[in-house]
Amino acid sequence: MRTAFSCLLLLLFFTAHPVLAQVDPSWTTPVAPFRIADNLYYVGSKELASYLVVTPKGNILINANLATSPPQIRASVQKLGFRWGDIKILLNSQAHDDHMGGAAEIIRETHAKNMVMDGDASVVESGGRADFMFPSPDLHTYAPSHVDRILKDGNTVSLGGVTLTAHKTAGHTRGCTTWTMQSHLPGEPMGTTRNIVIVGGTAFWSEYRFVATPGHPISYPGIVQDFQRTFVELRGLPCDVFLGAHGAYFGLLKKLQLYQKEGPHVFIDPDGYKQFVASSQEKFVKELNKQRASATR
Repeated sequence: MRTAFSCLLLLLFFTAHPVLAQVDPSWTTPVAPFRIADNLYYVGSKELASYLVVTPKGNILINANLATSPPQIRASVQKLGFRWGDIKILLNSQAHDDHMGGAAEIIRETHAKNMVMDGDASVVESGGRADFMFPSPDLHTYAPSHVDRILKDGNTVSLGGVTLTAHKTAGHTRGCTTWTMQSHLPGEPMGTTRNIVIVGGTAFWSEYRFVATPGHPISYPGIVQDFQRTFVELRGLPCDVFLGAHGAYFGLLKKLQLYQKEGPHVFIDPDGYKQFVASSQEKFVKELNKQRASATR
């Protein structure tokens, strides 16, 4: 009887959490937290980036990552010497579960205000069910969380004298957000600041439809124009320090190998940023042309 009951519990657990068996280990493997700028720290895993912005009036967390990520993020925040309860604002790069899955838990523990870009707010409040790709085997739902402030393109978020600017770089999600800020880097002359860019995302899945065909409508009206505007926006951003929602965007693991010797300067990579944007746009244009060619056959 007890064995049967245990099997039933396991079945229910994995049915409710289909993501667990599919998660890339790099998404959950922690790295030692580290400083990027005077008031900016990395508190994510090897691949899922999470950033802590520290201010005299409390702190801002960018990206809650997976539903299983809050303990890892919390441990990193505390290892740096900061209080978990001092997080006042939660921001995100995009409304997929690998960036917002842990949001409800973090909000419950810290009482942080949840601020989300227009286009992704309804997705967050539905736990992913309002995503344009729902239902999809690549799309996983998560615990919904209330949105306290809906952001618009170009809005700023300020706390304790620190300001971040939200850039709507839609396409990957309708409200995918790239964050920019300026900050001083340790070791540089006082008074100098660097332009920091945290890219929200530019990728698309094989299921994304940019061209309508019989029985297969486009993923959402305006998706092509959103991607095109995103690349224009990203190319126009001044960037010294290149960061992103995923470590692979900006070569996190390779740069960490040099961090002990070079410190935060290893993340100064304007050329890498330009190459990332150009490569992302090239992939999008190639797929768009491929779908257009298929639609005319």
